[in-house]
Amino acid sequence: MKTIIIAAALLLPQVAPGIALAQQIPPAPPAVVDRVVKESFTKLPDGWAARLVPDETMEICSVTRNQPSAKQAEAIMAREAKTVKYPQGSVLGDWKKGAEVAQNGRGGQFSDPPGTVSGGNCYACHQMDPKEVSYGTLGPSLLNYGADRKFSAEDAKAAYAKVYNAQAVFACSPMPRFGHNGVLSEEQMKDVVAYLFDPNSPVNKSAK
Repeated sequence: MKTIIIAAALLLPQVAPGIALAQQIPPAPPAVVDRVVKESFTKLPDGWAARLVPDETMEICSVTRNQPSAKQAEAIMAREAKTVKYPQGSVLGDWKKGAEVAQNGRGGQFSDPPGTVSGGNCYACHQMDPKEVSYGTLGPSLLNYGADRKFSAEDAKAAYAKVYNAQAVFACSPMPRFGHNGVLSEEQMKDVVAYLFDPNSPVNKSAK
């Protein structure tokens, strides 16, 4: 045990300067980052080139390291809110299909064959079904999401807007803009919202 403690103590002076050096390195200029990204992706499939060009919102979020000023955040949310397109009628679809979308993490990758239907991969960041043991914690837990909001139609519409374009609700959100970027179809987004708001969805039932 004494040998381990001594060895660990000897390592500390070597590690600390490295950490300090990393903290002192200034962020790379946006132009340099853009150039490196473009040079790193060659022979892109048709239609992929546009994905390497950030829009105004992503430019701001990148430069500010997702910490926009209050004025910038307000401008982002106002601009992105204008892009949200609501479906005709109800924003609720089939919760069972929504569960499948939430579980599906395929789509939009180099390894996916053409025509692969994209999923939402919601469990990568959120807890939803209480019986699901594998989920991420980058985003908040969505357990009882609809029940906690008394299955309000207004809150369901707000949830649809978040799924469509999270930047409209929270500036520089890490959540993908599923509708704005065409990752999910209107029906898929309605199904996901139903997964959150349908009283019969496992999301709104306590684990037994």
